[in-house]
Amino acid sequence: MNKDPNQILTSLMKGEDIGEQNAFDLMQLLATGTIDPAVAGAILTSLRIKGESAEEVRGFANAMRELATTIDLEEDDTTIDIVGTGGDGSNSFNLSTGTALLTAATGAKVVKHGNRSVSSKSGSADLLEALNIKLADNPESVKEVLRQCGFVFLFAPFFHPAMKHIAPIRQALGIRQFLIYWDR
Repeated sequence: MNKDPNQILTSLMKGEDIGEQNAFDLMQLLATGTIDPAVAGAILTSLRIKGESAEEVRGFANAMRELATTIDLEEDDTTIDIVGTGGDGSNSFNLSTGTALLTAATGAKVVKHGNRSVSSKSGSADLLEALNIKLADNPESVKEVLRQCGFVFLFAPFFHPAMKHIAPIRQALGIRQFLIYWDR
């Protein structure tokens, strides 16, 4: 990383972009919990105020892909990957999960990503648990459930372990951040 977290915070507070590499490195640090939570919260807030550049989002996305638990589906498996708008603040009905289940009922293989409710009446995980649908918790169970049922849900905490250290900070802040793209 070209800058330490405090330097990144200073740059963000000045409204400066931090670039792709610094964003990548910052995500790695956030994911391992090596940044003081107060500084991490200030960085996330400053990013929200400044707005994320395309380069920054690319750096964060590349880091999250590197940190995510991967799932290798069979080569002949054509699947639809559905994710909702989670955390949109609209207190709306969970349309994406219903859509995923309806699509699977037509015979399509569907992989749905999601988490618990942040701002809506129910998050995907909440809704599926209420329906007694087990949340897949490892790559092998994903393959098996998808094969048997044609639908599988990837619960974000299991498949994005990098969010473990970041989630409590995000929750304490209570504001929408760019991380919503991965914490679903």
